[in-house]
Amino acid sequence: MGRALPYEWLIGVRYLRAGRRGTRNSLLSFMSLASITGVGLGVAALIVVLSVMNGFQREVSARMVSVLSHIEVYDARGRMPDWRTVAAMAARNSAVRASAPFIELPGMLLDDDRMKPATLRGVLPAQEAKVAEFIQGANAAGFAALAPGAYNIVLGAELARELHVKTGEQVVLALPSQQASISNTMPRTKRFTVAGVFEIGHFEFDSGMAFIHLQDAEQLAQVDAPAGLRLRIADADLAPQVARALKNGLDGQFIVSDWTQRNATWFAALRSQKTMMFIILSLIVAVAAFNVVSMLVMSVADKRADVAILRTLGARPLSIMKIFMVQGLLSGLLGVMAGTTAGVLIAWNLSAAVAAFEHWFGVQLLAKNIYFISTVPSDLRWDDVAGVVAVAVALSFLSTLYPSWSATRSRPADALRHE
Repeated sequence: MGRALPYEWLIGVRYLRAGRRGTRNSLLSFMSLASITGVGLGVAALIVVLSVMNGFQREVSARMVSVLSHIEVYDARGRMPDWRTVAAMAARNSAVRASAPFIELPGMLLDDDRMKPATLRGVLPAQEAKVAEFIQGANAAGFAALAPGAYNIVLGAELARELHVKTGEQVVLALPSQQASISNTMPRTKRFTVAGVFEIGHFEFDSGMAFIHLQDAEQLAQVDAPAGLRLRIADADLAPQVARALKNGLDGQFIVSDWTQRNATWFAALRSQKTMMFIILSLIVAVAAFNVVSMLVMSVADKRADVAILRTLGARPLSIMKIFMVQGLLSGLLGVMAGTTAGVLIAWNLSAAVAAFEHWFGVQLLAKNIYFISTVPSDLRWDDVAGVVAVAVALSFLSTLYPSWSATRSRPADALRHE
């Protein structure tokens, strides 16, 4: 036969299920249910919010990486005429998968009375497709039309929409004058034909980036070499380590940076927001823990006679504490289990549920120009779930200490006198 549970556990479970009927015990049962529900809601909310923030970081990072270089290499001299030699040196690192030369120019795109600022990237289409993950499928058609001297341009989808231009139409590119002075501030202009439109799903790039052929960019910038080299590696998360290795391994004076450095402020802000959200939402669980305190205080007052009888039968003060600690901790654990189950299920199905809600009611919960993406992502991580559960269980346990200790302070004779 299995070993019987200690009597403290048996009595604690019985008290959780409520005892005698009456107004006071009905209120006690309601308080117990409220504490379980409060803890459950707090845990579920914390899991869902952390999953959404993880999903937001994952989606935005993935779309950033599809456009930005994993690693960028610049020549300290300002231009890189021997970029093929540098690419060969970089390829000696086993993590490097592909490389492509590039040059970036700030410019202004105009069509009739509309103008939009944009970052122009001059590329070699065949090479760029090896380092930029978004150049595939429908996005690849426009890049195939980029040819030296053709002055074709590929626009981001939002940028083309705001300029009201389509494939085959023309836009005017205005660049700052290389010899600007007080008497000559006129920008240089060049007419380009829209060869295609690309869409990444990241508003910043879709609304502010355009691609032209590398030779056209060099001619506009009045230089004879690309500005640097873009590298793609096997694992984007290892970019900082690979960048350090390349900086030490390349022969010559080069500046090496990775994509996390270029967006360091954004990632630091997101980590800070996630930490603050965890702390703030943990207060929901803390408030629910106060319900456990209230429930236990009422339970201690209601069970004074039971406590007195147990004390006269020889129960130690520690055993009395254990009874009410079991009652309160089980209440918290039931809330944690229910909240964890609900939170995990909601996090797994949140994207589909939000999409259905937006479709039914004809609304958009996330504006692309504010949140970069237009869908609600969710990325459930079990380490976050474990952290939430640990915090909730700890708060539930702490909330049992004072009421349980107060139960040991009652005197059996005084309690039985009033029964």
